[in-house]
Amino acid sequence: MKRSLFGRIWPNLTAVVLFIGFAFPVYWMFSTAFKPTGDIITDTPVWFPTDITFEHFKKAMAADHFWTLVGNSFTVTVISVLASLVIALLASFAMARMRFKGRRGILLTFMIAQMAPWEVMVIAIYMLVRDADMLNSLVPLTAFYMMMVLPFTILTLRGYVAAVPKELEESAMVDGCTRPQAFRKVILPLLGPGLMATSLFGFITAWNEFPLVLILNKDIESQTLPLWLSQFQTAFGDDWGATMAASSLFAIPILILFIYLQRKAVSGLTDGAVKG
Repeated sequence: MKRSLFGRIWPNLTAVVLFIGFAFPVYWMFSTAFKPTGDIITDTPVWFPTDITFEHFKKAMAADHFWTLVGNSFTVTVISVLASLVIALLASFAMARMRFKGRRGILLTFMIAQMAPWEVMVIAIYMLVRDADMLNSLVPLTAFYMMMVLPFTILTLRGYVAAVPKELEESAMVDGCTRPQAFRKVILPLLGPGLMATSLFGFITAWNEFPLVLILNKDIESQTLPLWLSQFQTAFGDDWGATMAASSLFAIPILILFIYLQRKAVSGLTDGAVKG
């Protein structure tokens, strides 16, 4: 009886402890952004703001180049994610439905590319972009972000395409659809969870990426928010309120996207991982 009760309690207790451990830094960041300066620099931690202020957010948004960098981050992230989805849709369909020589080797290459750390190729990437005279440009940054998320996107969508019964596609073709029409009208609508899962992963990866922009984009006008946030001491000095406000603004798009897509994203990740 006691063992059974303990068996029911400890998983929930463990989950609560893990949730608190992961959620507390996020709470502290957001709460500090809204605290008056006096609550931030006090020797005794103030767990809950005694007053709500938006001054730190105003200061962060009024900082030099903030909105330019916001636009740069959204530009490279959205374009890289959309481009990777278009390419991955076509590649995943070919990998799941077609049989051709070298197919397993290509899949193995995608897996190796997904496991390989991009940091080991930073020097080669820098030399390639430098020789092409494209330093301080968003174009190579977007292209490399797309290549970062492409292997994962292809592998995940391949599993999801393979989970769609071939009979549905064949029935559509018997009814007069061409193969592209069958893909667009039958398969594509069923890939929604998989597309959301890969979109979320790609958005987080590109939005948070730091080393490449540090190496390739020295001009402040061509940088993105992660690099700007890493330089908060030069931007704000010891103003931790403005620093936390800027970090909160940076995290908000990810939180909104995750909250909106979380259920379908989890479904897409699990289905794409175990099927096909």
